[in-house]
Amino acid sequence: MALTEIKFAPGIDKQDTAVGAFGRWVDSDNVRFRYALPEKVGGWASLLNQTIVGVSRKMLPFVDLTGNRYVAIGTDKFLLIYFEGQLFDVTPWRSDSAGAQITFTSSTLSTDSTTTKQCTITTSTNHGLIAGDMIVLDAVTLPSGTGLSDADFEDKLFQVLTAPTPTTFTIDSLNQATAIVTTGGSMTVEPYASIGPASQTYGYGFGVGQYGGTVPGASITTINNSGAFNAGATSVVLTDSSVFPASGTLLIGNELMTYTTNTTGTNTISGITRGQFGTSDVTHADGTTVTNATDFTGWGSAVLASTITLEPGLWSLDNYGDVLVATIANGKTFTWDSSIAARLSTRASQLTPGFETTNNPVASRATLVSPTTRHLIHLGTCITINDEDTQDDMFLRFSTIEGINEYDIKATNTAGSFRLQDGTKIIGALNAKETILIWTDNALYTMKFVGAPFTFGFEQVGTNCGLIGKNAAVEIDGIAYWMSNNGFFAFDGTVKSLPCSVEDYVYDDIDTTKGQQITAGLNNLFTEVVWWYPTQGSAFNNRAVAYNYTNEGQQIVTGIWYTTTNQNSIRTSWSDALIYPKPYATKYNSSSTGTFPTVIGESGLGQSVLFEHETGTDQINPDGTTTILTSFVQSYDVALQTDQGVGEYFLSMNRFLPDFKTLTGNCTFTLNVSDFPQSTPTNSNLSPFIITSSTNFVSTRARGRYASIKIENTGAGENWRYGTLQVDLRPDGRR
Repeated sequence: MALTEIKFAPGIDKQDTAVGAFGRWVDSDNVRFRYALPEKVGGWASLLNQTIVGVSRKMLPFVDLTGNRYVAIGTDKFLLIYFEGQLFDVTPWRSDSAGAQITFTSSTLSTDSTTTKQCTITTSTNHGLIAGDMIVLDAVTLPSGTGLSDADFEDKLFQVLTAPTPTTFTIDSLNQATAIVTTGGSMTVEPYASIGPASQTYGYGFGVGQYGGTVPGASITTINNSGAFNAGATSVVLTDSSVFPASGTLLIGNELMTYTTNTTGTNTISGITRGQFGTSDVTHADGTTVTNATDFTGWGSAVLASTITLEPGLWSLDNYGDVLVATIANGKTFTWDSSIAARLSTRASQLTPGFETTNNPVASRATLVSPTTRHLIHLGTCITINDEDTQDDMFLRFSTIEGINEYDIKATNTAGSFRLQDGTKIIGALNAKETILIWTDNALYTMKFVGAPFTFGFEQVGTNCGLIGKNAAVEIDGIAYWMSNNGFFAFDGTVKSLPCSVEDYVYDDIDTTKGQQITAGLNNLFTEVVWWYPTQGSAFNNRAVAYNYTNEGQQIVTGIWYTTTNQNSIRTSWSDALIYPKPYATKYNSSSTGTFPTVIGESGLGQSVLFEHETGTDQINPDGTTTILTSFVQSYDVALQTDQGVGEYFLSMNRFLPDFKTLTGNCTFTLNVSDFPQSTPTNSNLSPFIITSSTNFVSTRARGRYASIKIENTGAGENWRYGTLQVDLRPDGRR
């Protein structure tokens, strides 16, 4: 019988059934569509033989005025610079209100064990550290008899393991102590700026996040019990109980407890019921902070996951000429000057000469630099600049032109502020040519320079189209594409909902409470936007969905979409080819250990690998080994169309002609058949077939009411791009 040509429209259709998705592909992995044809994606290679400690969530490639190229990388623990094949740690120190580095001098150390490396450091004042924070030790003089040397600690980076009291914390030493030695010696503790957790979680209960919500300025004191407040104890002596009501609720550490009596004459709280609201009854050390939780909202009732979450550590990164502007989400803004000679050994700071940020708001959800006017814009920031308790998630302010440290609004400058209305918080923003796009969790606004007296004008251009996460939007040629909590959108002057042929597949399983972990990447060479996102039950991103925005194939009313589940392909940050000729991206593995920076006592931080994309056919790892990059595309279920209807007759397939635009190495061609729409497809006789560039035709014997094809590669060095299916089909009777 004559050959029949079967063409497939580009993209994946998961909205319909495998039978109903007529003329479409229905599943894919590591495949893109270019000029309407499916092909394996390009490979990637590690740029370093090192791996990054922690999870990278933001990258910014930029070039200085002398042509040097850099990539700023913001992780949940560090701010790093990639330059000429090397990484440099420029993470800012923790700083005070004047921008000066915070240190804890005259700290002491004790060795806790001769079988573990754990040591305890005691500070003279409250250190404010939590488990996972990073510290450097300086001017180290150890107590005698430890068996350790000062060099084991001097200028070394340590991870804080626990912080049992406000003045003590534990670390692991580089080597094992030979004796248990009580507190002694002397050293200076230099904490890194704290960025945030690796993942985003519900705010259920204490220890994860706020239960309901705290009250700004809640009264606090400390335990003054002349000894620990033991688990099960029903009374406790405080330093000053008069700041608390006659009865109510206390928060000590992560434990909530109610009480009935406050005897202020002796500063004694009694009638205590321990371990309330799902918290645990545990022992608390003398000196532990005690907070009045009586007026915290939500006690005794479930808290909506959509309203209380603990966001991951995020950065806003932008450049101001030679200068990198880096803002910790809900934290301070720092700068790093690439023009100075000692740039690679100088940390980002609020005191960078000529680019100070000490007058910037002390807490902002995001920042960006206006590209034409060079204002530094703070989004979701403080109404009172130096008071983080006044942070308003819908309020924004901007510096004067060419003055990133001047925010006082005067008749003689262009500084200003504005409050958006639609939504509960600003999520993110992008520059789109001469317009700044600002998303809340419900709406889209434009911000345009209009000149004096208002400087910027604001217009709401969309509602019910909010951004799901800070890094879930991209822009190309003035058009923005983004992911919302309820669909995909584009803005080209008008907000448009993007028809999506995989929408149910994505949104039926996405974990929208981890929206701040979602990363969007633009790969302009292949006219595609990719979103990497976490599904229900996954702590980190584990799937990807891509949209091809090319004009080719736009007769497909549901758009050209494709999906990926291969874990080697999942990314947490991405930058398109611009400063560098290929896209750069990071892959995170929570169960592996990073190697840069060197962190003593590193535990549970995971590792990120920096890859260059669209190079080769496979994954080249930091140690030079190769991981095979597999891929596949699966077609809809083809049925014979006769005068009696579709699927009335079984089909018989005797041969097919491979039609590959590109084929390097082998490609596996699987022919599946089934008798009914809900039947599990099975391989036809002789299938699967190994196709090479010299394969002219393939003889087969396949029979069924429906038939589908799967094209895939499973070996290293393989690459393919598929064309049209030419197959010998004929009716084979009824059943």
